[in-house]
Amino acid sequence: MLPPSTRRHFLLGSAALAASLACSKGLKSEPGTAALAPVYPAMPERLLGRTGLSLPILGLGGAGQTPLSKEGQAAAAIPLIERALSLGIRYFDTAASYGPSEGYLGQVLPPVRDQVVIASKTAARDRDGAWRELERSLQRLKTDYLDVWQLHHVSFMEELDQIFGAAGAIQALEEAKAQKLVRFSGLTGHHEPAVIAAGLNRYAFDTTLICLNAADVHHPRPFAQAVLPVAQARQVGVIAMKVPAYGRLFKPGGLEGMAQAMGYTLSLPGVHGCVIAAETIPQLESNVEVARQFQPLSPTAMAAIEQRTALVWEENSFFRQWT
Repeated sequence: MLPPSTRRHFLLGSAALAASLACSKGLKSEPGTAALAPVYPAMPERLLGRTGLSLPILGLGGAGQTPLSKEGQAAAAIPLIERALSLGIRYFDTAASYGPSEGYLGQVLPPVRDQVVIASKTAARDRDGAWRELERSLQRLKTDYLDVWQLHHVSFMEELDQIFGAAGAIQALEEAKAQKLVRFSGLTGHHEPAVIAAGLNRYAFDTTLICLNAADVHHPRPFAQAVLPVAQARQVGVIAMKVPAYGRLFKPGGLEGMAQAMGYTLSLPGVHGCVIAAETIPQLESNVEVARQFQPLSPTAMAAIEQRTALVWEENSFFRQWT
């Protein structure tokens, strides 16, 4: 790992070289100068907590059932990212552990870097490990900064103690922000809501990425109940994940489609947006169309959706077991 005094200089040089190479391979605009074409009708936008970022309510997920997270799928992943941009998506979610995801995004986003928000994550709990992952993420993404850097899938209180302990990952985060390699900080998790709530109360994170869907409400410890009030009180930007539970919510006996799944999650008080992966361009286009037509659901409509998931919530909460 490079010493702090030389790290930013190295990363700046690496990013500039990578962007130059990308442009020489056929990208149409110089980095930072490409103007994204207006999209009509546009998706609704919301402010992401206290960050000041105004973003469309749907972002593109870089993990799960998508070519973005699969090796050897550049021929499918690159057009998917390009189509997301043309449809008006501006928030791209990835992580150091998402296989080739960061690399694929790094082949597309540099020319429009100042017009998109890139969020990545580290699963390291120690300072040095987190720094190594950040350096690698910046190089793969061909950028000299992340808009959001998140501590990934924090599941246990003991992990919080590691993160905030001597030589914990929080030191890397604060150092990276001081060096302007990271704009905003975040905490993510899909296992235990109480851990995320404790983390938000322990440190002034700017964002949180948590599981929020129409089935999780029936879990004995739902994320919405435990985390959203804390996030609202602390003005933390909330991004929802696992919205369709990898499509399992659409099996017989569940929801009718993405309009109900996305509509429910985005109607929860305190939710600012969601990230959903796409397997294909038609699926991506369909998701964007749902987001464009989104209108907050009434309490009656929310209750009806919850009733539809009452008998299938366990099947759709499989991710709660992941640590």
